[in-house]
Amino acid sequence: MAEAKRDYYEVLGVSKDADDATIKKAYRQLAKKYHPDMNPGDKEAEKKFKEASEAYAVLSDADKRRQYDQFGHAAFEGGAGGAGGFGGGFNGADFGDIFGDIFGDLFGGPRRGGTSNGPMKGANIRKSVRITFEEAVHGCEKELELVLKDPCEDCHGTGAKPGTSPETCPKCGGKGQIVYTSQSFFGTVQNVQTCPTCGGSGKVVKEKCPKCAGTGYTASKKKIKVTIPAGIDNGQSIRIREKGEPGVNGGPRGDLLVEVNVSRHPVFQRVDMNILSTVSISFAIAALGGEIKIPTVDGDVVCTIKPGTKTGTKVRLTGKGVPSLRNSQVRGDHLVTVVIQTPDHLSAEAKEALRRFDELTGNTLKRSENTETAEDKKSKKKSFKEKVKEVFEDKE
Repeated sequence: MAEAKRDYYEVLGVSKDADDATIKKAYRQLAKKYHPDMNPGDKEAEKKFKEASEAYAVLSDADKRRQYDQFGHAAFEGGAGGAGGFGGGFNGADFGDIFGDIFGDLFGGPRRGGTSNGPMKGANIRKSVRITFEEAVHGCEKELELVLKDPCEDCHGTGAKPGTSPETCPKCGGKGQIVYTSQSFFGTVQNVQTCPTCGGSGKVVKEKCPKCAGTGYTASKKKIKVTIPAGIDNGQSIRIREKGEPGVNGGPRGDLLVEVNVSRHPVFQRVDMNILSTVSISFAIAALGGEIKIPTVDGDVVCTIKPGTKTGTKVRLTGKGVPSLRNSQVRGDHLVTVVIQTPDHLSAEAKEALRRFDELTGNTLKRSENTETAEDKKSKKKSFKEKVKEVFEDKE
């Protein structure tokens, strides 16, 4: 049985009287969150992206929205006087326009009505760096080595042999784009794609520059220092402006996105801006109180343990946690769980002292020796009954 479609307004999370701007804003947020480029290999995200796109395609069109409000999903399934089938409801929809308008600034594509042979920002480069737990808390500097492209000095980025010039692309006529018409579950869809021959530049090179082989760029290894801010968490990224791929047709360079991977710590655990750990104390300190040293990311801290402290007691070290990324002067706390350590090797003298201590504090050892189990009581009760029965049997 086919899965029932969700209400389009519910999919986008808007009310039925939402205006066009609200609908567009809601779709933009969902599309950014679930776009396949942002969630590679995630089938569930892909499903939600398609669901949101279908809802937006209807609710962003005044006629389709009117039909949907009147007939619901049946308006596009050939019933209730609808549009003659699902395909008919979306026939001719130009999703290239929709996505160009929605994602133009997010994925670097041209906006609706624009052309791709204008100045475009270069692609972003993604790298990762591994740091320690302490480096994540206090911040640090790391040096990355990566291969970067720069415009060729001989052809100045044109890709053409010095003394020659690029020519107009014969496939797209210099537009840099080609319109493809295809059939999908939306109906007939027109997709505007970058020209495969010229790569969107609108120009082709007949005689290639020998230094860059016609690419217009030369690659070289470069070292870049990355400042890791205090308080960064595992999986977060740092954006370094204009350290990515070169732009197209005079556009700015892309950015370098550095993902931070924080190594696990053998003692500390992070929860938001707080740090958690445990500390073992002896029975004597737990009972009598005393001072202990607690390891923190700032070094050992001397802490006073109150008499009668039990296992599981929490000690809060204020301001010894993780700094805020927005304000490094604001820090979380370090929460320490106290665990009383039970000795597993005692000398004869220590055992005797412990027995004497027990006698003075409740004599629990003696009580445990005299403890009668429920089974023992049951056995005794049964034995008594049997004796009574024997007495009466003897009298008979």
